[in-house]
Amino acid sequence: MSDQKFVMAIDQGTTSSRAIIFNHAGEIVSIGQQEFTQIFPNPGWVEHDPKEIWESVRAVVADALHKADINRHSLAAVGITNQRETTVVWDKTTGEPVYNAIVWQDTRTAAITRELAGDKGMDRYRDICGLPLATYFSGPKVKWILDNVEGAREKAEAGDLLFGNTDSWVVWNLTGGVNGGVHVTDVTNASRTMLMDLRTLQWREDICADMGIPMSMLPAIKSSAEVYGYGAPNSLLIDTPVSAILGDQQAATFGQACFSKGMAKNTYGTGCFMLMNTGTEPVFSENGLLTTVCYKIGEEAAVYALEGSIAVAGSLVQWLRDNLGMIEKSSDVRKLAETVEDNGGVYFVPAFSGLFAPYWRDDARGAIVGLTRYVNKGHIARAVEESTAFQSREVLDAMNADSGVPLTELKVDGGMTHDDLVMQFQADLCGVDVVRPKVIETTALGAAYAAGIAVGFWSGTEDVIANWQEGKRWTPAMDQAEVDRTYRLWKKAVTRTFDWVDEDVK
Repeated sequence: MSDQKFVMAIDQGTTSSRAIIFNHAGEIVSIGQQEFTQIFPNPGWVEHDPKEIWESVRAVVADALHKADINRHSLAAVGITNQRETTVVWDKTTGEPVYNAIVWQDTRTAAITRELAGDKGMDRYRDICGLPLATYFSGPKVKWILDNVEGAREKAEAGDLLFGNTDSWVVWNLTGGVNGGVHVTDVTNASRTMLMDLRTLQWREDICADMGIPMSMLPAIKSSAEVYGYGAPNSLLIDTPVSAILGDQQAATFGQACFSKGMAKNTYGTGCFMLMNTGTEPVFSENGLLTTVCYKIGEEAAVYALEGSIAVAGSLVQWLRDNLGMIEKSSDVRKLAETVEDNGGVYFVPAFSGLFAPYWRDDARGAIVGLTRYVNKGHIARAVEESTAFQSREVLDAMNADSGVPLTELKVDGGMTHDDLVMQFQADLCGVDVVRPKVIETTALGAAYAAGIAVGFWSGTEDVIANWQEGKRWTPAMDQAEVDRTYRLWKKAVTRTFDWVDEDVK
């Protein structure tokens, strides 16, 4: 294809929607971005308005096209990447959501997960879907909506309701909505629902029955790179092939060219997510990690990954900004943290949504420990910065134990990789080089690559590897005794967050 053609990625994230246009070299041509409302109806509850999400997608598509000074005719394809597990249920005849989207961070389904576990335990379905019973995943969220929204279960059983993560919601609207919209998802998103068999890549009717979810609600499961449909007349992308869907963390793994078994990346976004390619056979963790589908290109075999999921990373900086007003903008946190030499003995465990990997404790809540009169807001900021690196070190330890092959370097991406303090501390803690690519928007880039491969704009993964370029590298520099001391204190701090939620504490 001509170099005058481009690929657009729609990145429907947790706090904003973005559209990014890439050229054939994998370089950014333009970006449109729009934040949307975060809704917190009760402690532990996190929601989004699906209609606002769709409007934000339309707005950023228009913005990106305008900034690039092109129109849809210059696009070879569009790929979708999305916040995973965030659950949308909508009426297929009206296009109206029956309830707000329940976000992946939401903890309201804790009682449902324990009820489903019964005497079989929280790992009841792990051998099938690779996931423990946890509030994180989509299936229990669908059950909550059907159980708690008036009339929803009756409509669902009549075949009138559809369910999907935000990828399905965006694609359905993009391809026509009530006028012929395509109801699909890909294997990576399906693997985050608790409803898909990892080996067969098909929905499990027995698990759906356990959760009271009619099969008619579910999207068709497709590969991560194929043409699902075309932009509808009501979109700005009319007749453009919609040819990739990848959950955001899998898309980042793809964009980082982690195509060989044992390669891994860590994405620093709202949460923090480390994925290691384990090849074409699923590896089931013994150390608190998730087994997930990494990607599937067309008819090729699915590739799997181990994943360590951390609920709170960049969102802790936002909390410091929005809830405490300690900084005016997120980028100010580094400047504040650098006003002190160290954390002053303070450790911040941000278990706002419980603890994800490797603990899976929905009874945990956030804690700041080690406070003395010596401590000032600079120490708090530094503890905020360091918490993401500490959590990532725990995940890396689990990944090394599960894989049996210690990582020799860690590829990183996401907004926090602009912060040298965090990245240097990450290298120090993990004892390996931390490497950032030249293009750090790897989530959108991965979706763009998959979409372009599906339509022949790129020939295959070899083009992704050829385009990848190192941008910056951090090398461990901290004394090992200090690393061991501060990591030991972090682990001690984590234990202080356990068992906070009980019958009287919400």
